[in-house]
Amino acid sequence: MFERPRSGERALIVHMEIREETAREELLEFQMLAESAGADVVGAVMGKRRLPDVRYFIGGGKVEEIKAQADAVEADVVLFNHALSPSQERNLERAIERRVLDRTGLILDIFAQRARSHEGKLQVELAQLRHLSTRLVRGWTHLERQKGGIGLRGPGETQLETDRRLLGERIKQLTARLDKVRQRRQQGRQARRKNEVPTVSVVGYTNAGKSTLFNTLTGAHVYAANQLFATLDPTLRRLNLGHGAEAVIADTVGFIRHLPHDLVDAFHSTLQETAEADLLVHVIDAADPNRTQHIEQVQAVLDEIGATDVPQIRVMNKLDVVPLEEGGGDARVDRDEDGRVSRVWLSAITGDGLSMLLDAIRERVSGPMITGWLRLPSSAGRERAQLFEIDVVVDERTEDNGDVQLRLELPVALFERLLESQRLPGVWDPDQNLSAGVPR
Repeated sequence: MFERPRSGERALIVHMEIREETAREELLEFQMLAESAGADVVGAVMGKRRLPDVRYFIGGGKVEEIKAQADAVEADVVLFNHALSPSQERNLERAIERRVLDRTGLILDIFAQRARSHEGKLQVELAQLRHLSTRLVRGWTHLERQKGGIGLRGPGETQLETDRRLLGERIKQLTARLDKVRQRRQQGRQARRKNEVPTVSVVGYTNAGKSTLFNTLTGAHVYAANQLFATLDPTLRRLNLGHGAEAVIADTVGFIRHLPHDLVDAFHSTLQETAEADLLVHVIDAADPNRTQHIEQVQAVLDEIGATDVPQIRVMNKLDVVPLEEGGGDARVDRDEDGRVSRVWLSAITGDGLSMLLDAIRERVSGPMITGWLRLPSSAGRERAQLFEIDVVVDERTEDNGDVQLRLELPVALFERLLESQRLPGVWDPDQNLSAGVPR
């Protein structure tokens, strides 16, 4: 079995510049990952390779350098900023004489620390077991590994077979439990669709400010901190968009470069909220010099979970620290060639631009708006109060005879529902023509 890095454990990180595009990683991001896992980074070893080595991923000379550096700084664990094969991890541990953890293992460890809900713990455990099932041999290398017929099997092989069977059974149990969770989530989505409540999913690269924005919009208290994967468990809240429009907004797990496939599979029920959302709010750290690459990584994960075609608004966050030459300045809204909102520049910390985002979300999920004057008799006090309660009244006038004129601004769909339920018992004077009948 693996041992996870303990809080404050001394770690030496290894970062190699690989010419192969699919193997490239960022050193600063990996340092933040290690610190997020509770490691004390005491040194780094860097180098360049054209292609990974089959045995060690790195060359033999670099292995000796890492061992010498680990001895010098008294490192407890060596963290590789790359995905290692089981045999490469095993060979490196033998040569360096320390525990070795690759990028995938480190991310899994962080997720294990962050999971709080029952569903989140199940998802992380499933991802860990799938990752562990390919690395069981590491735990039994001290036992005999003879191969042959009856009477020639060593105890190591017997133990491995037993562990694989136990792991397989546990994976089946977790998969069955998560299937039930997936069914409950699906029922919730069906209920929201039946009630015509749109769903907005907040996505983005980890540490882009998703949870801060979510808390500011909804008044929730989701944990937010300047660290990678500060929050893991998904949170759904009702969002008041103003003028009678509302939605359910979901805060999802942050994405990252080369997010392990085991995590994507395990979090399928959670990520399905994103795939079936009516709108994605893609939060981007506008002050990050690597924001273009991060946008591409988020899009790659969205493609993987089948959310490519979901409409999207990009939120350029942290506007308060963006230089003017890079797009900083006042909060604003950018539109595409069809006139639809494509980007909103704001600061979730200061709140500048949040009203623009709410208007943009309402515009994208609630459809066209209608405005006009509704004349209510003095006896319709209850109906007047209800219209104020759902926040569709923008102006009010009182006539000499006691009648009230209300200027309404609301989505067409909501207006039609109010007509059907006879909650507009007055004379409607629209600013534009409607295909639906209006009371006169």
